[in-house]
Amino acid sequence: MHPKRMAILVGGGPAPGINSVIGAATIRAILSGAEVIGIQDGFKWLMQGDIQHVKNLTIDDISRIHFRGGSHIGIARDNPTRDKKYLEKTVSSLLRLNVDKLITIGGDDTAYSAYRLEQVSSGRIQVAHVPKTIDNDLDLPHGISTFGYQTARHYGVEIVKNIMTDAKTTSRWYFVITMGRKAGHLALGIGKSAGATLTIIPEEFGEGKINLQYLVDTLVGAIIKRLSYGRQDGVAIIAEGLLDKLDSEAFNQLVNIERDEHDNMRFAEINFGEILKFHVQERLKKFGIKTTIVAKNIGYELRCADPIPFDMEYCRDLGYMAAKFLFDGGNGALISMQNNHFVPMYFKDILDPKTHKMRIRMVDIESESYRIANRYMIRFKKDDFEDPHEMAKYAATANISLKEFEKQFGYLLSDEAKHIPAPSKSDAKTTKK
Repeated sequence: MHPKRMAILVGGGPAPGINSVIGAATIRAILSGAEVIGIQDGFKWLMQGDIQHVKNLTIDDISRIHFRGGSHIGIARDNPTRDKKYLEKTVSSLLRLNVDKLITIGGDDTAYSAYRLEQVSSGRIQVAHVPKTIDNDLDLPHGISTFGYQTARHYGVEIVKNIMTDAKTTSRWYFVITMGRKAGHLALGIGKSAGATLTIIPEEFGEGKINLQYLVDTLVGAIIKRLSYGRQDGVAIIAEGLLDKLDSEAFNQLVNIERDEHDNMRFAEINFGEILKFHVQERLKKFGIKTTIVAKNIGYELRCADPIPFDMEYCRDLGYMAAKFLFDGGNGALISMQNNHFVPMYFKDILDPKTHKMRIRMVDIESESYRIANRYMIRFKKDDFEDPHEMAKYAATANISLKEFEKQFGYLLSDEAKHIPAPSKSDAKTTKK
């Protein structure tokens, strides 16, 4: 009879720290007397009944991988929950490999796959899930970061710091689109830390769909305000999650967007920055303002970066505890570290009954942390429209009358305006002073 094995697999997209989890879990399991195998490419092969794509993990193999980004055993988005037969094949594949313990590393989609796999295995396979995402949007308690976020923010700030210097040197604007499928944590973390000109995140807009014109005018307003201070440069950090809230009929560029195995829009297929750049420049032309704008996406540069020490240590804790939890008889839980103590979060308690996924954590825009970020941003605020001197300066910069300026941009202060049509085209015609 073959000895029982522990298996490790990684689903979803890359995040710094994956290898730290794999390394620590492998060492802990081997020291418990088990064999460890790495399942290559997530659920891709297992769900097809193919058990050839595995690699034996030894301490010699993995003892230094925690320094490196990427995934030692690959990664894939294939979704075994799409059909019961895929789940059953995944379970039977693992059993054929003599696996009775499984660690999954991934985000909310992989967590749900792990939960369903554990149910279908009916006690034959113990499952532990380690939550991963650079989006920082899984609902961990006490505001605990998801692993990979701190590293992604760190390198994101390094990139934006250089872009800010380029913007000032060349007198141009950058629209930097950052990853973040639903929430704006990464965009805000980068923008606030770097001191970018402004950051726009989905949470500002509540539950409704976003009016594209409002988004465009927020950026146009920031450019005019900055210009009135004698600065032709700026860097706007824009969360890609805003795309998910836009009414796709607002502009025809969003037709037939590709979706992944979990029915998520492939945001990378949409050149959001270029779309915003086009609309913003068209709007600025009406004021006689010519601005050079460069659209830039950052995200792929961050996902496989070598982890910073925070994530290295954090992920080694998570990997160790995932293996220990399973060898102590644990099952069906997400692995979390809270105040330096291990706390299992059981799937049955944490999955959203509506979406069947982990609950998503959004940026709390009522928090002091967000308010501080917002106060440092260059964008139109209530104070601007209460100061006649500032208003006169902005109107002069836009080459229109004070009354016309208030008419065209005053609506930005209304929460309703985020979701209802902006001023009509006839209103948008400028009146030269």
